[in-house]
Amino acid sequence: MLVLPVFVDANVSARSEIASLPGHARLGVREVPRVAERAIAAGIGGLLLFGLPAEKDDRGESAADPFGPVPMALRALRDAGPGLVLIADVCLCEYTTHGHCGVITPEGLIDNDATLPFLAAAARVYAEAGADVVAPSDMMDGRVAAIRDELDAAGSPEAAILAYAAKYASSFYGPFRDAADCAPRFGDRAGYQMDPRNRREALAEIAADLEEGADMFMVKPAGPYLDVIAAARGRFDAPLAAYQVSGEYAALHAAAARGWIDLRRAALESLTGIARAGADSIVTYFALDAASWIRER
Repeated sequence: MLVLPVFVDANVSARSEIASLPGHARLGVREVPRVAERAIAAGIGGLLLFGLPAEKDDRGESAADPFGPVPMALRALRDAGPGLVLIADVCLCEYTTHGHCGVITPEGLIDNDATLPFLAAAARVYAEAGADVVAPSDMMDGRVAAIRDELDAAGSPEAAILAYAAKYASSFYGPFRDAADCAPRFGDRAGYQMDPRNRREALAEIAADLEEGADMFMVKPAGPYLDVIAAARGRFDAPLAAYQVSGEYAALHAAAARGWIDLRRAALESLTGIARAGADSIVTYFALDAASWIRER
């Protein structure tokens, strides 16, 4: 049920600790199989891979580089035969110089339709490198259909699509943007991510992504949006993932470091709440620790 996020950095050869995410690091490709071994030993279900490229450009073209950090890590994991579900995040924000999730017009606006071919190309490369699941997190309209068409045309119809269908414009993403070096250089992402006040739109977005061909869908963040998870669980008969995001993880660690809460109990309570709301799988930075704690109970 637990999925571990992993940051694969083309610019490092050894672990580079992430101060805002205690216990996590940016990893070189050679380090990723070691994390996979720990994940297998812990009994967690899969890895969600994010890439930090050697070079960025205005359109994020290196997201689809077959020799980029994520495809290289996928091939290394496949060679190691870890038996984990391998999920590749599909977005341009880590790969663009401006930090936005799509192509930018000269006026500084997101060009939704111009972004779709870049997302589809990246998803195809990840599937060819060995991803079981590709997970578009960009929130562009029509991306699921574009990716499904690309995968089918490339002979990879078995690759599943996990759509970040209800991804909110949240204040809880700060540590992730530090870890992935993808904070927007101007403006914000409220124009294409969802308004935190709106639940009905989330259900419409999920329905649209499933109709376009998504096999699974995600609600992100998890903790502040348990009502959205529960509403989606009640309406849709498809696998539902929830992402306990970096800010949720960092906040619990910060409070525990000050002696204000018990980290283990608080983390497991938060994960139990997400599962109780209806999530079938949970992406969490606590995955390795939580799996160990659960076995000890």
